[in-house]
Amino acid sequence: MMAFVLIVILAFGLSLSVPEEARAADAAASSNSSAKSSSKTTTKKTRRRYSPWRTPNYADSTKGDRTAGEDPVVRKAALEALGRYNGSVVVVDTNTGRILSIVNQKLAFTSGFIPCSTIKIPVALAALSEGVIDRATKLRIYGSTRIDMTEALARSNNQYFENLGRKLGFNRVNYYAKLYGLGEKAGLNIPEERPGQLPAETPKNGVGRMCSYGEGFTVTPLQLVSLLSAISNGGTLYYLQYPRNAGEIGAFVPRVKRRLDIQQWIPEVKPGMMGTVAFGTARRIGFDPDNPLLGKTGTCTDYDARAHLGWFGAFNDTEGARLAVVVMLTGGSAVNGPVASGVAGSLFDKLSEAGYMNEELRYSPVALMQAGSCCAAK
Repeated sequence: MMAFVLIVILAFGLSLSVPEEARAADAAASSNSSAKSSSKTTTKKTRRRYSPWRTPNYADSTKGDRTAGEDPVVRKAALEALGRYNGSVVVVDTNTGRILSIVNQKLAFTSGFIPCSTIKIPVALAALSEGVIDRATKLRIYGSTRIDMTEALARSNNQYFENLGRKLGFNRVNYYAKLYGLGEKAGLNIPEERPGQLPAETPKNGVGRMCSYGEGFTVTPLQLVSLLSAISNGGTLYYLQYPRNAGEIGAFVPRVKRRLDIQQWIPEVKPGMMGTVAFGTARRIGFDPDNPLLGKTGTCTDYDARAHLGWFGAFNDTEGARLAVVVMLTGGSAVNGPVASGVAGSLFDKLSEAGYMNEELRYSPVALMQAGSCCAAK
């Protein structure tokens, strides 16, 4: 692992910096004062400052949450990491699909949000699966500058993924997005969950924007954490299950939704996801080669909701507990993907300090025996 990390850092750490994911312009009207003078007094009028954002940066993100079936250690770490931010945190055991905690369940169970640059993960897997490129293929982004997939993922380069989108085309992108669980419920017997949606047709700005910003998609935190779990565990897409009480925890049995044929492509996307933390858009986490995190940021604007979105999805690549985490923040100028990555990094740090990451999560013998069984969604 150490050798692999050093190769990634040495090979790509000093690469040319290129544009990152979309960032909404933070408009702030300037304060102007007009003076009306008279022989005795001068009155100044100042315009009220206008904010383009309707959604607040900070809120009580625990309101209405039901936590009886959650892992209390994970829940505590997630709450402390999120702090006052307006957003949701979802934590899943990647080897079973059990949801360990959801902070802000109302937000996590909605019909979804623009995935921003996190859409680049399924697009990369689709392009590799179709043989459009391999990890070493360099695509032109501007002028004579060309970059490969590892740098494009790490730095969230939009031009690279717009090129991939045009090479794949709308139908193939939609096919793989659906295969990877977008546009359908990720959970089993979670009645509050909504399925998000796939684009019904090529968005007005083209398939390139669809594959770099996620235009036309709505994705839920549960869908993203489900796909990340499958990448972490080698290709098994589990139904996410959310125990609501001690009895359901004791009776928990993993359920497989389907096997994804991505085993050979996982090593192709991992270096870019590791580079995201080592030298890319999530470098604020602080890369630890002994406890590496692999992830992807996303930043964009939901213009209909007048909200800025900050995504970060990640999983740890170590022995012991294997977790996938998705942080989705919504608000204004204080929100973006790098900020969301800081929340996830803090969560993993708190779990490490508590000794939670040192041991593999354990379930009943019945659960382990049936871990590979399949079932139909109810």
